[in-house]
Amino acid sequence: MNKFIKAVLLALVVSIISVSCKNSKSHAPKTAGAKISSSINKNENQVVEGKVAILTPVEFKEKSKNQQLLDVRTPFEFKQGYIKGAKNINFFDKNFLEEVNSFDKSKPIYVYCKSGHRSGMAVKQMSKLGFKEIYELKNGIINWVRNNNQIEK
Repeated sequence: MNKFIKAVLLALVVSIISVSCKNSKSHAPKTAGAKISSSINKNENQVVEGKVAILTPVEFKEKSKNQQLLDVRTPFEFKQGYIKGAKNINFFDKNFLEEVNSFDKSKPIYVYCKSGHRSGMAVKQMSKLGFKEIYELKNGIINWVRNNNQIEK
């Protein structure tokens, strides 16, 4: 009887561990390059019309060359250092949406801020304005610098 109880307990423990491992995997964070907003095809790193893809610094650097590049930080933050080619439009400016409308909505646009918070809010608004392809830098310029990318001053 003692062996039987041990066998049942062992089977129970194995079952519990198996279930908890399956649950923890479904909640595990995605890799940086695969973190794409829910409106993106999760099997491909492509943007669905009017939606946003979140890119790692490596992806952002590679894809944003010679593209529309928008820095949504304050002018003071922008002067501290920015990604070459970026246009600065302060997210908190009352004319933000009006100024953003000056970009070509049919072309890809790459957006970043300091840490990813403001750019996240900005790209949602830009999607509603009709931008077709929007790319956001994951964790902002802080992450850009942390990954040894150059900034202009």
